[in-house]
Amino acid sequence: MIAIFKREVKNYLKRPLFWIGIALVIYGVFDATSPYLTTHYLAPGEKIVNDYPDTIHLAEVYEGYIPASPGKHRELWHERIKESLLEDGEMSDSEVQEVIEKLEDMDLEEAYAYLEKEYDWYGAKYRYEDTAYYKGSPEEINAYLDKKLETKTFSFYYSRKFADFTGLFMGFFATILLSVLFLQDTRKHTYELLHTKPISAGKYVLGKVSAGFAVCLLVLAILNVLFCLLCFVYTKDSGFEVRLWDFLVSTVLYIVPNMLMIVSVYTLISLLFKNPLPGVPLLILYIVYSNMGGRNAEGVYGYWGRPLAIMVRFPGQLFDTTVPPMALVNQSFLILASVVIILISIQIWRRRRI
Repeated sequence: MIAIFKREVKNYLKRPLFWIGIALVIYGVFDATSPYLTTHYLAPGEKIVNDYPDTIHLAEVYEGYIPASPGKHRELWHERIKESLLEDGEMSDSEVQEVIEKLEDMDLEEAYAYLEKEYDWYGAKYRYEDTAYYKGSPEEINAYLDKKLETKTFSFYYSRKFADFTGLFMGFFATILLSVLFLQDTRKHTYELLHTKPISAGKYVLGKVSAGFAVCLLVLAILNVLFCLLCFVYTKDSGFEVRLWDFLVSTVLYIVPNMLMIVSVYTLISLLFKNPLPGVPLLILYIVYSNMGGRNAEGVYGYWGRPLAIMVRFPGQLFDTTVPPMALVNQSFLILASVVIILISIQIWRRRRI
């Protein structure tokens, strides 16, 4: 088993394409997450310049936006309603102000219904959604950062975005990377020869699986150290706390079980079909399935996670990301399913001995 493990790991390390693949993963993750690293405290009078509107449905703090509190949100919505009614040109300032005063005494659903019934205005709900974030002043942005970083480190938030995109790119990288793990051994004469060797089925399969898994862990280790250093370098002027531990926790919880599942599936397919290549399209379909959105019990569309998905996404804003429902339970099931698949693979290899 140890000999098989060492041989496979060395074979990967000798391949130039392996290192090229790592470079591409690093570029992809950095390109997707580097904007979050520009988050910083604003100096007095400093402004984040962009051409975006003053209020928006979703935006990040590095773009100069912060989420509106319930009271502030309602105030911004009333301002947008007032502007829209005045633009129609059918009402005076005093009439519009009377409408706003009536809306202040209503809850949102009542306000929507009132505007639809009295003024045939059906965009009130969407206008409310479009005022969820607003351009904050330097003082407001700094206060927002203070609040978010009061109990958690900056790397806690960033590591979730890191896990999001690293899991995505590593899923595709591992699908290509592990396609050659059994390629040589499943060739006809090699396959038959291996079955005549005294090595047990368990040692052979575990040697292969552990080698493929170790290579994935090596890539993840490189990514963890590199992006922790980048996070520290980019944010040191703002004094944000950065801990390698945050990256390691996110990686272990949200990426490592996925890599184990991919290795296990490849092992089963390779031994079942005596060819690992059918695993490539099947795993790509598996990734697509894992990355699909859906609707929750309330009918809201978003990423909620899927059973046995090999990807955990964090699509929310940097400081508002939440773990998808049942994600940790699903990751535990992935580990259990991987063990079962490996045991099945061992039995397949044992039954095909000559």
